Parts: sequence; structure tokens; C-alpha cells
Amino acid sequence: MGAPNFLWSVAKKCFTMGLIGVTISDRFASVAPVRGHSMSPTFNPRNSNSMELTDDYVLVEKLCLRKYEFSCGDVIIFCSPNDHKVKFIKRITGLPGDWITIPYAHDVLKVPEGYCWVEGDNSAHSLDSRQFGPVPLGLVQGRVTHIIWPPTRVGKVERKISRDGLAF
Repeated sequence: MGAPNFLWSVAKKCFTMGLIGVTISDRFASVAPVRGHSMSPTFNPRNSNSMELTDDYVLVEKLCLRKYEFSCGDVIIFCSPNDHKVKFIKRITGLPGDWITIPYAHDVLKVPEGYCWVEGDNSAHSLDSRQFGPVPLGLVQGRVTHIIWPPTRVGKVERKISRDGLAF
């Protein structure tokens, strides 16, 4: 009779910890991999010994979603406006009401209310608002605050503002 009670106790504890983990991941913070080189050199810088990219893993803070508290220069993770299964990590370069200059198109655009303008740090290899337009704030899943893997790159992600295509 001792074994079933022990197994039941372990099962309840595992289930409880699973629920707590899902709640934390859904409401407060989660970890996400960064793939590709659209945000290089901030994420996935090329290794000096080879041309391979190494995936960075980042901490995604979700408390900012309660009131959509974002600033220009924040790095966010969001669902693609064209395919909800695809996620992007980009830097906010324009918030609702900002005017954005679009390089090469020689055009100016006002970011509508409820939207933000995002661009990758490596603009030559980035699929971003220059291709699919402003991103609805409802698609944002969180703000990237820290690189947590690999150990040699652990640190805070700085808010940085590019001078080209910047909101004014």
C-alpha cells in the first residue's frame, strides 16, 4: 500500500509544478530561441572561427503586455501578421503616432494607433515592417530582456535606436 500512495503523491507534486510552470511561462516570463541572422550582431553573431551561426536563447518578459508598455529600441517577440505559427524577434523603431521614414522608398508613414513598426538590426537580411507593414500590438508576445544562452554571451539586451528609418 505504500507504493501507490508514494506514486500518487509524486504525481500530484509534478502536476502542481507543471501548472505553476505554465502559469509563469504564460503570464510573467519565458525562454525563446533566436534563429537566423536578421538581428545579428545583437543576437547570433557569426563565430570568428567559422561562418556558422549559434542560436542564442533569450528571456522574454511578459509583464509589459498588461498595458502595452513599450519604447522605441525595445526588442520584442511577436507572431507574424501573415502566419500566426511563425514568430519574429525584432526591434521597435516606431510606436503609435510616430512618423517613420522608409529607406529606399523615399516615403514617410504614420504608425497607426494599436500598431508598432519593427525592424531587424541586420536590415539586409531581415523580414520586417518594411515588407509587411506595421505590426498590431495584439500580436506582441513579450519584450526580450536578457540573453541567457550561450554562457559566453549572457547579459542584458540593450535598448538601442538606429538612425536610419527612425521615427521622428
